[in-house]
Amino acid sequence: MKEVPSSYLGVWRRARLETADGAIDTSTRVYWLQTARLHADLRIPLPQPASARRSLAECRGRELLALSAQAGFAGVTEVEGDRCQWFREIDYQPVRNEPDAGLMRFIGRDRLIEDGLDGSYLEVWERLPESRGVNWGQRLIAADGSGRHAYLLVAGDCFLFAADRAEPLPAGGTLADQLAYPGLDDARRRERLGFELSFGRHHAGRTPWMIELSTLPGRAGAELLPVGRSWQSPRLALGGGHTLMIGALPPPGGWLPLLPKENPLAPEDIPSWPR
Repeated sequence: MKEVPSSYLGVWRRARLETADGAIDTSTRVYWLQTARLHADLRIPLPQPASARRSLAECRGRELLALSAQAGFAGVTEVEGDRCQWFREIDYQPVRNEPDAGLMRFIGRDRLIEDGLDGSYLEVWERLPESRGVNWGQRLIAADGSGRHAYLLVAGDCFLFAADRAEPLPAGGTLADQLAYPGLDDARRRERLGFELSFGRHHAGRTPWMIELSTLPGRAGAELLPVGRSWQSPRLALGGGHTLMIGALPPPGGWLPLLPKENPLAPEDIPSWPR
């Protein structure tokens, strides 16, 4: 899979969504970080669900159900002409059967219009100026052999970390449908909500990598990586040769980096650094 055009690189904030039924959304906070091959996307409605809680463990009942309104995903991007498609490897919501693709129109350098292939929506995207510059993505896999994946992406001063839940969601419906299933207790709901998407800024290593927005309650204001970690490359940011205890809910034994591949979603990917 070839790299996307350089014009796509950076962090895009969604300014507006219009749907065919006349609905308009300008309040949902949406960030899409694009590297040469990988992407991550975070979508959190306002008011943010369970924002008063310090952790997912504190959430109960209706608060857990409200968290199901969030969305986001990570995977590989493919651009052919004006058609852009996002192949999702991990997804906050249940797996969707239809392709995630749109027709893209650049309006100047830092504004992008996305039209749905079926005409059902239009999205207006604006690139964050501070997201220009250094650009890389690192895919991670759980060291315990469970097959769980995560992504750390950097664009300029911005980062987006995405980590899949420990157990895959059942197929079909929406996350809200699944959490409302009769007999499902709060402990099982928390397991299904244990998917981290955290967006923030690293300030060139002068401060910790501070999270500003996250799908997990209590993560805003926390650090993803400590002060002094270089943003220039994944090896410098994460350190070579060690498992990584990164994120709020890392797997037992932590994460291992993976080699970039022509098809980064191939199951035969192997660790890029020694154990």
